[in-house]
Amino acid sequence: MKTKRLYVATGDAFVLLVRDEKENWTAKAHLEGQGIQCLAVDPLARHVVYAGSGASGVYRSDDGGESWRSVSGGGGPQHVFSLAVSPSRRVASGGVVLAGTEPSALFVSESGGEGWRELPALRAIPSAPTWSFPPRPWTSHVRTIALSPFDPGLILAGIELGGVMRSADFGVTWADHRPDAFRDSHALALHPRVRGRAYEAAGDGGAATSFDDGDTWRRVAGGLARRYTWALAVDAVDPDRWYVSASPGPFQAHGQQGAANSVVYRRWGDSPWEELSDRGLPSPSGWLISALFADPDQPGHLYAGLRSGEVYFTDDHGESWRALPVRVPGVEALSGADG
Repeated sequence: MKTKRLYVATGDAFVLLVRDEKENWTAKAHLEGQGIQCLAVDPLARHVVYAGSGASGVYRSDDGGESWRSVSGGGGPQHVFSLAVSPSRRVASGGVVLAGTEPSALFVSESGGEGWRELPALRAIPSAPTWSFPPRPWTSHVRTIALSPFDPGLILAGIELGGVMRSADFGVTWADHRPDAFRDSHALALHPRVRGRAYEAAGDGGAATSFDDGDTWRRVAGGLARRYTWALAVDAVDPDRWYVSASPGPFQAHGQQGAANSVVYRRWGDSPWEELSDRGLPSPSGWLISALFADPDQPGHLYAGLRSGEVYFTDDHGESWRALPVRVPGVEALSGADG
């Protein structure tokens, strides 16, 4: 287990989990009461962490989550549902940061979150007037953002509910919802080491993959008995090995606490999806498996976070799991770093 720090967005706060040399974990909460929904780590400076609030914008930590400051002043994003830091588009202060909001809009900072500007062309996409989030049908939000490690102009933005939008010029222009991607987009990823590979988890049919940086998509449903997919992670090295969490439908995912029906599936190559049951994870879980995090430095190392606040770990591609000896108030997003 190489990762020594885990970063957790609980829906209320940011929690820093730290593992010492004796494999003991401690938890420390920050930004309590700020409605922290999402987070992102600068991929080339992993001590820099951003946290997004549904009420008060973006916060930045320069010491691996130990201390925080608000960076949303001066017209910056406020109702933040997604964050991403570019691994290829960089300025002196680090990776360029994107924040997705409700109503659906994208904001960019080229100064480490200290200054923001909107990318207004997203709101001009032809399908934008039809975007609608079922629980609040008068609005929608940018649920997920994926940025390329190879192409500094590439942005994939998943609208809940509207589809997968693609820009090749860093938001100056956009292509509308991409063929055969799903419209209820919950999670998007681009592979960190293999050019062209992209992945989607969605609520309206399951999962999809792309071999051309998200321009066209292929739906992959074989073996996926539960089609309301939520979280997504991709192995650090093998682009053909990836994971989703899934439930039979939205009620079973987000319904009464303790009564959810959520599992982790694994896909490897062209094999059907395989449910990772009876291997240490609660399967099906009574809580939504709301976050998956693949260690970028350790192939086969994967964390799964539950809305209950439990976090599970595998170091063998999901063959066996164990619960971390620490619990947080809940898990909405999960990431990590060494040191």
